[in-house]
Amino acid sequence: MQKRHNLLLDLYQSLEKSLGPAHWWPAKTPFEVCIGAILTQNAPWAGVRKAIAGLQEKGIFTVEGIAEADERMLADAVRPAIYHNQKARRIKTFCRFLRDECNGVVEEMRNWELLAARGKLLSLSGIGYETADSMLLYALGMPVFVVDAYTKRILTRHSLIGEECDYEEMRAFFEDALDPDPVLFNEFHALLCLAGAKYCRKKPLCDQCPAREILGEPVL
Repeated sequence: MQKRHNLLLDLYQSLEKSLGPAHWWPAKTPFEVCIGAILTQNAPWAGVRKAIAGLQEKGIFTVEGIAEADERMLADAVRPAIYHNQKARRIKTFCRFLRDECNGVVEEMRNWELLAARGKLLSLSGIGYETADSMLLYALGMPVFVVDAYTKRILTRHSLIGEECDYEEMRAFFEDALDPDPVLFNEFHALLCLAGAKYCRKKPLCDQCPAREILGEPVL
């Protein structure tokens, strides 16, 4: 475990030196982070920004506003985020949860145990592991490591995990080896995403990637 700890910290420092700081998640409030986490599912960030702007223009970008809004109006507002009908239902469900169980305030969950907050979010329709963990880490500052497709691509190409590794196993890969530091988790995940998008593409740019000097040659 100490070997993995050292490897991950070396990787983090290499990525930070080359790509950081990432200043992620780009949002003004914890509520905006959470709505963005739902809207960004299978959607480009540019579309998410337009969808949030659409909700703001309609004057309903609040917990109560979304919870009580007509679903067709919601869907029209979030259309740029793709799968707009589905996402309208999901943000409405999430806002009703906040209204009914968190006094309408996202930050109320900071008073909950991490596992309880995570379990409650995962019980909501349309919120999976990555979305829930993004809310917990980026909106609430809770020490949970978010992983995604870029993370898996980097780790599997360097034979640190197997292709069969699932989300929870990847999360444990980081959390078991690193101190539970939400600031570190925040920046590390962001840097892995940046490295994945910039270098570890389907057709990778390995000769330019800062991870290469730490992780060695990838297996493609």
